Amino acid sequence: MNPEVLFYILIGILIFNFTKETVLSLLNARHFKDKLSEEIADVYDSKAYEKSQEYKKKNHLFSLFRNGFSLTITLAFFGADGFLYVDSIARYLTSNEILITLYFLGGLFFVNDLIYTPFSYYKTFVIEEKFGFNKTTKKLFFIDKIKSWLLMLFLGGLLISFITWLYLKTGNLFWVYTWIVVSLFSLFMNLFYSSLLVPLFNKQSPLEEGILKTKLENFALKVGFQLDKIFVIDGSKRSSKANAYFSGFGSKKRIVLYDTLIHDLSTDEIVAVFAHEIGHSKRKHVFYNIVLSTLITGLTLFILSLLIDNPLLADSLGISFPSFHVGIVVFSILYTPLSEFTGMLLNIVSRIFEYQADNYAKENSNANDLIQALKKLSKNSLSNLTPHKSLVYLYYSHPTLLQRIQNLNK
Repeated sequence: MNPEVLFYILIGILIFNFTKETVLSLLNARHFKDKLSEEIADVYDSKAYEKSQEYKKKNHLFSLFRNGFSLTITLAFFGADGFLYVDSIARYLTSNEILITLYFLGGLFFVNDLIYTPFSYYKTFVIEEKFGFNKTTKKLFFIDKIKSWLLMLFLGGLLISFITWLYLKTGNLFWVYTWIVVSLFSLFMNLFYSSLLVPLFNKQSPLEEGILKTKLENFALKVGFQLDKIFVIDGSKRSSKANAYFSGFGSKKRIVLYDTLIHDLSTDEIVAVFAHEIGHSKRKHVFYNIVLSTLITGLTLFILSLLIDNPLLADSLGISFPSFHVGIVVFSILYTPLSEFTGMLLNIVSRIFEYQADNYAKENSNANDLIQALKKLSKNSLSNLTPHKSLVYLYYSHPTLLQRIQNLNK
């Protein structure tokens, strides 16, 4: 294969992926006005359903424009030898291979993020604002952006530097050492994400004394779930949408409730959501997810190690000699079809886990309370209750509301 052929393969993958996403989005949009099934007909009244349809339409059109813009910019960058230009700048600044990698990948990341910041701004302050979801101030929006950059610079920079060093020192065996490093990093993030990273953006406070705390503690005691504290996160300072999540395992496990969730749901409904989150722990879903992601990471790195030294990767982008950072960029595009497949498998597993957590809540609390909670959460976030089945199968990490209710009513 010559470099020109590989170049057009890369372009072909990008165009195919864009086309697939566009077709799926258009198929999904055709179902926006579908009649709701009997089980979920009471989620929206006619006025609220019209509002949800308008919200879906706005997001659909926004997504089409953003994706089209993204493809145009990407193809223009390829056509203008953009990667060669960035590589030349990095090599002009330093001859150190680790720093070259950091400048190259970091430069691509920050420029890309700057280009798409206006889209994020529009999504937050126009679409989300119009439908009453946005609670973020412009000041907080940009503070969050700066914090994200600094976090990426620190954690991402350290990780990429170490991986590049491993590649330079160990050659084709770097994938084994990198696999170990990335797996340990992933384990660390699972254990300490909520206690170390979340506080950089949100305040988490122990749930105050009261009826809710008493009921949650009594439920945890009943099912033998040891939990020192239940935390409430101030999600309302950014959005009115509600959520809850479970993180960590062992002594580091933690259940966090959004303050919006506490505001929107009754005490019994929150207990049912709490039971669902405990179900994730009881069924060891965090552990299984770590194992699955570790195996997929190992497979990805192994395939990368087979290709990374091939000069064809660099040649396809007009760069005269192979390098680790250029190989990563080309490989990330070539790997897209396999990445889509593994992502689909992970979503299938995730939906199974959600059913299992729902079943745990049904067995140990009240199924109807969980159903009512799910309906309220869907209504308050103007969720799409009639998504196209192909979109659900490929990309949904959770079953649809209708699927979850049907499962809970069995």
